[in-house]
Amino acid sequence: MSEQFSPEISLRICNHMNEDHADAVLLYAQAFGAVSEATSARMLSIDAQGMDLSVQVNGGATPVRIQFDHVLVDAEDAHQTLIAMVRQARVKE
Repeated sequence: MSEQFSPEISLRICNHMNEDHADAVLLYAQAFGAVSEATSARMLSIDAQGMDLSVQVNGGATPVRIQFDHVLVDAEDAHQTLIAMVRQARVKE
């Protein structure tokens, strides 16, 4: 059974990703959200099943939901999964 992501955990992960890894969040939108024309993206929330992004396309914000390939068990699993997704997205470039 997966640990539910509390609002505090979601906020901590989102703040870290948006402040320190904005390039990775944009890659998620482009590679996994199928929004190749995205110019920027912000992670709004993360839970055990996926993440919600706000993606800038043609000057407007578009909501994008990206499902994970497995149900995350905890914040460490989220960390490792997000790293793996960046690596996978970079291979697709």
